[in-house]
Formats: sequence, structure tokens, C-alpha cells
Amino acid sequence: MNQESVAEGISGSSAAKSARDRWAAPRLPFALQYDPLKKGGAWWVPIASVAAALLLCALFIWMNGMNPWTVYAKMAQGAFGSSFGLSETFVKAIPLLLCGLGVAVAYRISVWNIGAEGQLVVGAIAATAVTIYLPGLPGALYIPVMVAAGMAAGAIWGLLTAVPRTYFGVNELITSLMLNYVALLLLDYLVFGPWRDPEGFNFPGTRVFSLEQQLMTFQGSRLHYGLLFALVAVVLFAFVFNKTRWGYEMKVLGANPHVAKYGGIRINTHILLVMMISGGLAGLAGMSEVSGVSHRLMYGISPGYGYTAIIVAWLAKLNPWGMLVTSVFVGGLIVGGFSVQTIGLPSSMSMMLQGAILICLIGGEMLSRYRLVRKAPRRSGSKGERS
Repeated sequence: MNQESVAEGISGSSAAKSARDRWAAPRLPFALQYDPLKKGGAWWVPIASVAAALLLCALFIWMNGMNPWTVYAKMAQGAFGSSFGLSETFVKAIPLLLCGLGVAVAYRISVWNIGAEGQLVVGAIAATAVTIYLPGLPGALYIPVMVAAGMAAGAIWGLLTAVPRTYFGVNELITSLMLNYVALLLLDYLVFGPWRDPEGFNFPGTRVFSLEQQLMTFQGSRLHYGLLFALVAVVLFAFVFNKTRWGYEMKVLGANPHVAKYGGIRINTHILLVMMISGGLAGLAGMSEVSGVSHRLMYGISPGYGYTAIIVAWLAKLNPWGMLVTSVFVGGLIVGGFSVQTIGLPSSMSMMLQGAILICLIGGEMLSRYRLVRKAPRRSGSKGERS
């Protein structure tokens, strides 16, 4: 190869490089950087997630030939526009709040309990068992005993998830999810079988509870005293996590399990106790449903409160006071879903909104882990170019 061909090759490559530089995209001064250590998103992430979900669902409503503003206004009117609608919203918010508090307790130490649905169901079963097998109990004792039975059953159901996780390393996502179906099948067996009311015209449910076995209601509505259980649970949750040593240990465990272990915190004991509390709160929600709403154990006692409570907890960023708001909001979505049937939309509209909120919330939390950083300025030339 002679010198002329080498020179031509060098000049050709230089021309190609200069052409690429001219047509290349301009270099941005900023870049996205992932922060794996960042815990949770900013305060505005839940609000932005709800707004994004509403916009996304509005697109589908518009494609269906309806005005999204009319649909959302109808939902808001049905859930909050009357005393009846408001009381029904609070009725839905009670189990959502109790189950949301339950899963939030576990999520605070990164124990992913998605078994609140099953824990709610076994709590309802245990409360009903008190009415069936203790017929001679004094009337004033029924509600306290039903509360204790419901919470104990939920706590035991939570332990069935915690023990394999603690001692055998079994993923709690799998066990808690599978136990939901076990609880639902047990419910089906009881209401279609030995506990079915013989005078109920083959309806899959037990006998109606007596007045002593029913939670009292606020005058003129279906809103029952289970609301007081939920409010007390919120106060206790906030007090324990913010004012007690055990709450401090929970925070340390949730932030860094290795530091917690080095500091002498018994991680396994905390996991067992937390899952008992989580299941107990969901079991209390089940007791409130059978005693305060349906007044009997029946097929489909829960329309998915245990799963929806996960959205309630994450929207509030696991804050108990925030869950007071998010439980009412999601309860309003459920009640509003029934209202839109009058304008030709199915009640599953609320489920679509809940799913969109969850997807947008997860996406928002992931995006919030990225931050915008300024790139280092590019040097004017490389060492080879200066030479």
C-alpha cells in the first residue's frame, strides 16, 4: 500500500467523521440517573398517578362514545352528592381502611402480604361461628367475642404465611396469595353446605344474625359502628409507629434489615408479630362486614376488598392518616361505579379506574427513582487530536 492511498483513506475517514458530527443529534446537557437507594417517591406521585389514570380512562370513555366529564360527574354525584351516597361510601371505606392498615403494617418492613382477602374471609367465618356454636352467650358479649374471634382467625391465617417465610424462606407473595383461594373455597363449602340456612330458599348463606349479634348503625343509614374500629386502628397505628420503641425498631428493620440484625433486633419475631397484626386487622374487617352490613355469612361476602386495600395503602404511601382519605376516595369509586349504570356504563367502570390507578402509581414510583443530573462538559479534543 503506497503513501497516496493511505493519505486518501485518512482524508476520507476525516470527511466521514465531520459529516457524522454535522448530522448527529445535539448533545443534551442533562441525563437521567437511576437511584437504587431512594425509598419511595415524592409526595406528588400519588396525586399525579390518580390524574394520569383519570386521563387514561377518559380516553377509553370517549372512544366508547360518551363524555368523560359527564361520567366522572355522575360517579362523584352518586358517591358524595347525597347523604345516602356518602354513607354508602363510608360503608365501603371501612373494610378498605382496616385491610389497608393491615397490609401497610407488613409493607413497612418489606413483608409483602397480599393475603388480606383471605384473612378478611376467615375473620368473617370465625365471627359467624360464634353465632352458630355459642347460642347461649349473653347478648352483651356477642360483639366482643365476635371481634376477638375474627381478629384471632385473621392473625392465625397471617401466621400461615409468616412461618414458612421466617423458617423456610418461602416467598410470602406465593403463600399469601394461595391462602386467599383456600379461604374462599372454605367459605363456599360452609355457605353451600353445613351452614346454609334451611329456610333460605337455597340461598348460599347462613341464618340472619340476631339483633345482639349485629353492629349498631348510625340512625337512618347503613353506616355501622365498624367505623369506630377503623378510626381506633388508625390512631393506634400512628401512635405505635411514631411513639414507641417497637415502632422505631420497625422503621429500622424496614430501612435496612442488616443494620437491624446488627443492632440486635429479632427480625423473625418481628415478622411473625407483624403478620399476626396484619391478619388480625383484616379479620376485624371481615367481622365488621358480616355483623354490620350483610348480617349473615354469605357467598361473595367480599367483592375484593383485600386486593383493593393494596391500592389504598400505596396511594397513602403507607401513612395511616393518609389512608383515611384514600379509603374514602376508593370507596367513592366503588359506589360511583354503580351510579354510572344509569347512563349505560357497567359498574366495572370503577374496577377499570382502580386498575389504571395502580398501574400509574407503580409507574410513577419507578420514575421517581430517577433524577435529572447535569452532564460533565465535553473536552475540546482528545489527546490524539492535540498531537
